[in-house]
Amino acid sequence: MASIMADKVVDCRGLNCPMPVVKTKKALGEVTPGQVIEVTATDPGSKSDIPALVKNMGSEMIETRDEQGGAIVFLIRKK
Repeated sequence: MASIMADKVVDCRGLNCPMPVVKTKKALGEVTPGQVIEVTATDPGSKSDIPALVKNMGSEMIETRDEQGGAIVFLIRKK
């Protein structure tokens, strides 16, 4: 799979719930349909909270991956 370039990057490392969700929701409101945002979070709750937000907002979770240091990276396409 080719690498997907994000139109907007949101760094939520070190932030606890609910801030990763709040920042992700704000970022989705700032991009146009079809654009991709990349969210990086370290809060373990983000692993379930961000996918739930994306589904709730009618957008598409393209990819979720765990990185070194406990970071979780989400690629989300706004619908």
